[in-house]
Amino acid sequence: MATTRSNGSGGGGGRGDGGGSGARVKAARRPELRLPPLEPYGGDLEPDGDYDGLEFRERDLAGQDGGGARFMDCALTGCAVDETRLRHARVLDSVLTGIRGVGTDLSEATLRDVEVVDARLGGAKLHGAVLERVVVRGGKIDYLNLRGARLRDVVFEGCVLVEADFGGARLERVEFADCALKRVDLTGVTLTDVDLRGVAELDIARGVDRLAGAVISTGQLVELAPVLAGELGIRVEG
Repeated sequence: MATTRSNGSGGGGGRGDGGGSGARVKAARRPELRLPPLEPYGGDLEPDGDYDGLEFRERDLAGQDGGGARFMDCALTGCAVDETRLRHARVLDSVLTGIRGVGTDLSEATLRDVEVVDARLGGAKLHGAVLERVVVRGGKIDYLNLRGARLRDVVFEGCVLVEADFGGARLERVEFADCALKRVDLTGVTLTDVDLRGVAELDIARGVDRLAGAVISTGQLVELAPVLAGELGIRVEG
């Protein structure tokens, strides 16, 4: 396991040098959301449902099945999503604030132009999902499953991810700002323009050999050096 803590030399706001190498990293494009006036929604979710311009406020959606549903220009605020089934759902131009739950199933879902704010989730399933122009801001997510997912223009900002599994995922223009990544699994991941300099705590449980395509700070490089040397079979003595 490799752990680094930021020494204040990282950050960089998505552009700049990576580890002093002079490399440039392309910044993630953020969603530009302007929700229309929303209508309150008080019903249950339905498979393949079509939800447009609706506000779900403090709704208990636990255990409900919205598989294949489309959410367009919606706001979900303070909703309970324990074991909510949203497999193959499409969440577009929407804001999810203060959602909470365990075992939420968003496997093979599509999230595009979405903000997720102050989420409290455990065991959320997003394996095989597609995330594009998504911001995850604040909150804490435990055991996030992103195996085989595709992330493009995604920003994790001020959040804590515990034992997130990115196994086999593809990340392009992904930025971590003021985050903690604890026991993250990068096995088989493919990284392109991934900015890790803003990670305050970088704890890699598996897959440290998959950091090609990422940009880290000089301090992070020093902390990771022994583990990287071990992965390359280099013996350091003296």
